[in-house]
Amino acid sequence: MSKDLFSQQASAYAKYRPGYPSELIEHILSFVPSKEVAWDCATGNGQAASLLTPYFKKIFATDISEKQIAQAILHPAIQYSVGSGELTNFPDSQFDLITVAQAYHWFQFKEFSIEAIRVGKPGAVIAIWGYGLLQSNVPELNNQIRYYYRDVMGAYWDPERKFVDEEYKTLPFYFDELPPARFEERVSWTFADFVGYLNTWSSLQHYIRANATNPVENFSNSVQFFWTEKESQEFSFPIFLRMGRIIK
Repeated sequence: MSKDLFSQQASAYAKYRPGYPSELIEHILSFVPSKEVAWDCATGNGQAASLLTPYFKKIFATDISEKQIAQAILHPAIQYSVGSGELTNFPDSQFDLITVAQAYHWFQFKEFSIEAIRVGKPGAVIAIWGYGLLQSNVPELNNQIRYYYRDVMGAYWDPERKFVDEEYKTLPFYFDELPPARFEERVSWTFADFVGYLNTWSSLQHYIRANATNPVENFSNSVQFFWTEKESQEFSFPIFLRMGRIIK
């Protein structure tokens, strides 16, 4: 079963995590001929599922975290439920598209692939994507973010984080591969937004348990001056995408 590392900060996750660009969804959908039913697995608060609503008649969105589902973006086309990606009650050959946003690295890869192949239609598309470390337009702020990510928090990331750093190129993917693609999500964040995002990192809970203190406060105080003359700072997230078809 996938790891649940985000229930504790579910409300912050819903508020502060970046979204995904329309270009990403449009690119994925260009490979999907039939748009009847989709499954957004590990939906979190439904960020990716909600982007599919203009295109699909029905979207099933699942997550192992009840608290994440409680924060979900509501829409008549989306049916949310609590459950893992490795074992579902969905019927065989139901879905035209299966999506996994910023979560595939937590999965049991082989078990999920077996289930996805079972519930996907022949020729259905599976799209998995994630985003890397945020980047600022200010070089010195970038240096500080990289230092915090690697030197302060580095020992507290789960081993699976390496797949994100490697842009999903090295993780197992048991589908008929389609060409990979890259995108970018841009955000304009106040200082409060930036701090809120740092508090959603999965490594944070490990750090707090080990040290009985939250490192975000010290780090954010050390970079707050970058916002002194501006209400917000521009950031970008590099987004990497892998896709495949279900052959059966």
